[in-house]
Amino acid sequence: MIDFGQLRGRTIAITGASKGIGKATAVFLDQLGANLVLGARNENGLKSVASQMHSNPLVMSLDVTDESSVRRFAGQAISTYGKVDVLINCAGIGVFQPTLTMDTDDFDRMVSVNLRGTFLCCKHFGQHMVQNHGGRIINLVSIAGTTALSGCGGYSASKFGVLGLTRVLQMELRGKGVQVTAVLPGAVHTPLWDLVEPKPDTSQMIPVESLAKHIVYLLCQPEGAVIDEITIMPPLGIL
Repeated sequence: MIDFGQLRGRTIAITGASKGIGKATAVFLDQLGANLVLGARNENGLKSVASQMHSNPLVMSLDVTDESSVRRFAGQAISTYGKVDVLINCAGIGVFQPTLTMDTDDFDRMVSVNLRGTFLCCKHFGQHMVQNHGGRIINLVSIAGTTALSGCGGYSASKFGVLGLTRVLQMELRGKGVQVTAVLPGAVHTPLWDLVEPKPDTSQMIPVESLAKHIVYLLCQPEGAVIDEITIMPPLGIL
């Protein structure tokens, strides 16, 4: 039986928390009594999320591509709560176009946000966790990080990179008390699809609230084993 009570009072930082997976995960963790540190570029979106919560989360503007912004985010979280127990990297963007006609700026943005952003957050929160001899990092990857999908050249390149980074971090931090987990979902019903044409059938995708619960379940696993990587799929497959 899952003991959600162990999350009460734990400090959890979430990037990309203004919408999608980050928002849904934050809402669920708020119900479980966690201390939340929420970051995203969309400050109004963050304030809207915070207004729906029972607690009083620490809300900060965050650009994961900017190391000084990430450093401030981590520093404020640590100074406010003393330590951060968990980092959940949800910030990400996707532009889906044939690789040969994709705008180079779009490619660069996906690599910068998805890969560089994950690296910077892992770096600054990971240093703190190593000093405290304990912590959890969950990186949202994607099934596109292991599977070649047409129209996902830039997105897959960035997500394959995130998975490689996560696996190296697992090796480097395992003996230092820090557990790093890669979450690879298939298609999730999030605002990521709003700008995609033609519109996909979102009714068959993973509900974002369902994925958020899977993420939280990972934080409540019994001791004695760790989950390095988990793939979570819609009932009918990738989509």
